[in-house]
Amino acid sequence: MTGRPELLFPLFADITTLAGVGPKVAQNLAQIDIQRPRDLLFSLPYSGVDRQRRSSVLDAELPNTVTVEVLIGAHRPARNRGGAYRVTVEDSRTAFQLVFFHARGDYLKKVLPEGERRIVSGKVELFDGVPQMVHPDHIVTEAEAAEIPAFEPVYPLTAGVTLKTMHKATRAALEKLPVLEEWIDPSQKSQAKWPDWHAAMAKAHTPTQLADLAATAPARERLAYDEFFAHQVTLALARSKLQRAKGIISEATGALQRKVLSALPYTPTDAQGRAIADVTRDMAKPLRMNRLLQGDVGAGKTLVAFMSLLVAVEAGGQGVMMAPTEILARQHLAGLRPLAESAGVVLELLTGRDKGKERKAKLDALARGDIHILVGTHAVFQPDVHFADLRLAIIDEQHRFGVRQRLELGKKGAGVDVLVMTATPIPRSLALAQYGDMDVSILDEKPPGRQPIKTALISTARMQEVVEHLRKAVSEGKQAYWVCPLVDESESVDLTAAEERFKHLRAALGEGVVGLVHGQMPPAEKDAAMAAFQRGDTSVLVATTVIEVGVDVPNATIMVIERAEIFGLAQLHQLRGRVGRGDQASTCLLMYQAPLSENGEKRLTTLRETEDGFRIAETDLEMRGTGDLIGTAQSGVPRFRIADLESQTALMAVAQSDARKLLNDDPSLETARGRAARVLLWLMEQDQAIRLISVG
Repeated sequence: MTGRPELLFPLFADITTLAGVGPKVAQNLAQIDIQRPRDLLFSLPYSGVDRQRRSSVLDAELPNTVTVEVLIGAHRPARNRGGAYRVTVEDSRTAFQLVFFHARGDYLKKVLPEGERRIVSGKVELFDGVPQMVHPDHIVTEAEAAEIPAFEPVYPLTAGVTLKTMHKATRAALEKLPVLEEWIDPSQKSQAKWPDWHAAMAKAHTPTQLADLAATAPARERLAYDEFFAHQVTLALARSKLQRAKGIISEATGALQRKVLSALPYTPTDAQGRAIADVTRDMAKPLRMNRLLQGDVGAGKTLVAFMSLLVAVEAGGQGVMMAPTEILARQHLAGLRPLAESAGVVLELLTGRDKGKERKAKLDALARGDIHILVGTHAVFQPDVHFADLRLAIIDEQHRFGVRQRLELGKKGAGVDVLVMTATPIPRSLALAQYGDMDVSILDEKPPGRQPIKTALISTARMQEVVEHLRKAVSEGKQAYWVCPLVDESESVDLTAAEERFKHLRAALGEGVVGLVHGQMPPAEKDAAMAAFQRGDTSVLVATTVIEVGVDVPNATIMVIERAEIFGLAQLHQLRGRVGRGDQASTCLLMYQAPLSENGEKRLTTLRETEDGFRIAETDLEMRGTGDLIGTAQSGVPRFRIADLESQTALMAVAQSDARKLLNDDPSLETARGRAARVLLWLMEQDQAIRLISVG
């Protein structure tokens, strides 16, 4: 199937093919991302108006929307321009007024002829004890009564598009609905009591009561499931593509791993043991590994990574570990070096700084197989980098890597196993959406010897006390981070700039004690400031959030976060994780400016109460919603029109297992259900997936 199935053409036609949608309306609809009948159908009503016919306006508790039959009486045109034009009408029990502003009298006389009966529907309010309906939504004759739905769906609107227009356009779109073959597993569908797609669409757009608008209403739930399922089929296709790509069998002998374990001053946690076993098992299979290692700050990912790299070396191959920045790459190198020495393996670093002869010597050694493990930045992607026998690629802090880059990396070595690491605990729903194509190992225990971090809230009014506390700590040889919110005074927001704070602290603590690093510094200066702090040349590092990811200074035991209330929860958790990396007790001071908003207070107290990154991530998701949490633009998390990631995690999990099962039973989607799933992919515009099948 090379192009979109003909069956779907009407849904992807221009929106002006629908009755009542002219060029002007089409332009307005485009403002809310509706350009084709399909988009309209996927914009479900979010509320509804009860327009059941009543015998009198007195039967409703006013103010309220009322639909009632009336006898039309006298017209009273407005006395002055912009005044009210009134028409007196009578229902079965009382007289009331219809009120119009900026009205054309000749038009109203035609629509509301005196002495005749009409059905009117609109909001009725009491003014001086007299009911009034201002600008009725509907005025129809008895013969046209069916035009007013008993329960009228309310749609998200944009300027220039009325509810009436939306209603008319969606009805026209519903008439174009094709009947599609079923892609949902039959037992899943009957157990959940879901209608067919066609019926679900019709029902979702013609609710008869408020309950029909709930996410759990069968029609809506089914449509949400369709979105999740299409997305998960896409991920499952990417996954089977990565896996179908034959892997290399890398069998561990355990010889090198045992050397490292016996040299460690502690016993790995059970979680670390499980993750190492997962990876070792995956690497021994003839399929390609595609695993995510999710570990909270300080859960000991480095050890798991190194043990995984040793599997590659024990099997006679090489491993590579990639970090997003040079500082982190160097830090990985420092963390892995003692482990490599205990195992007797050759470890090297490759970054953009390697030039000329030195670089060439490294590349030659790599191509000969003399370097067992390479640590580097994305410089390892460059075309002149060749491995003798690359078996495993580890990518750190993966949120900068989408599915596409993961496919890219695989090209460096046919069948290379991939392990992705992230220190950002991701709530389950997001992990399913973002990494649904990967298997997941979780490190949820802290290694022994890690001291808990004491977290305290302090108002900025007590700044002087904090500086005193810092002076004392520095005199005892401790190190501290001081994180500032913004670096640019021109941001006119009342936030002390990092430069100002730096001067203030330097004056208080002495020259040469305080370093500064912020986002607008040239990279070399930034690295130098970080390195000085790492060596202990400076005791206090004033920084903007550039230190968020992964910098490791075991001697740093104090973290001050200024204006903590304007940071997100996950970000605060990451920042706090920069201390407490050695064996000394550490403190994190969250400085806030009073008064705190309710949300700000909830964020800071959550942080004070727990160090569990997964709990923090869940709370963050509850408080902020999905898009906000991950900066949707760069995250590769899809935007769903109907489904809601937060409240429907369970549904996403079902969609994942169902999608994997479908592709397991029918890898090229050739069965009847497989072909139906292809139509779904076209309907949901999962073009990437369609390419994967067509080339698959």
